[in-house]
Amino acid sequence: MPTLIQQVKYRLDQLSEAEKRVGRYITRYPELVPNMTSKDLSNKTDVSEATVVRFCKSVGAANFKTFKLTLAKELPLSEEDLTDFSSLKKNDAPYDLFCKVTQLNKQAIESTSLSLERKQFEKAVRQLKDADKIIFFGVGGSAIAAIDGSYKFSRLGYHSMMIPDFHQAAATTPFLSPASIFVAISMSGKTKDVLQLAQLVKNKGARVIAITNATQSPLLKMADIPLCTPAVEQDFRIGSIASTMTQLNIVDALYLSVFHLSSDLLIEQYREAREAVIKFRR
Repeated sequence: MPTLIQQVKYRLDQLSEAEKRVGRYITRYPELVPNMTSKDLSNKTDVSEATVVRFCKSVGAANFKTFKLTLAKELPLSEEDLTDFSSLKKNDAPYDLFCKVTQLNKQAIESTSLSLERKQFEKAVRQLKDADKIIFFGVGGSAIAAIDGSYKFSRLGYHSMMIPDFHQAAATTPFLSPASIFVAISMSGKTKDVLQLAQLVKNKGARVIAITNATQSPLLKMADIPLCTPAVEQDFRIGSIASTMTQLNIVDALYLSVFHLSSDLLIEQYREAREAVIKFRR
């Protein structure tokens, strides 16, 4: 069965000139369309919104919303999509870049379900739930997810911390126990400080959860529980855009899963803490 984009290409010659402009734009920038409104697309193609609707019906879609949903499902989650920034053009408007970044992040997060093993994730949730201490650590862009993880788990009452300084973090390792967890976050899995801390933690018998790339990195091999993220960046980097989103997504899922397994007492304490914070809002 032909894809929606193929159907558009097949029917281009049968469309009106105005509808052809819509079709050509969609076949050229399919990744942008799911994040657009009919008004956005009409402005980009210099046609009326009614023309956009007529175009959708001409290619077999009931309306623009249905067209977008079908297109979004068919957009390939290929390695090239997640690593290729050649789609960025010098004449891109700010909103065009917003749409492209949104699509990149969406694809990266969705592809995480393919790289992440269910058994490892569930094991990580059980280990975190029973931990006496949780240390998050990441360098550079990965520090964002580490800070977020530390904050979230501290709100659940855990002795959770993120220490940005390597020497200070190393000084905490003698106080760890086999019930302690070290969450090492590194996209490359080769960051020296992360690897050295992970080894110190393992020497104390504590467990290492690694949020890292699915390739065979040193950190992945060292981890007791590997949580693999997809490869979303090339060596030539614009910045840790989508990689940070995949890390944050895993941290959010771990937090919510542990919260879901928590006792009624912890949930009540969480509610009290939230209400206490709300009182200070203006």
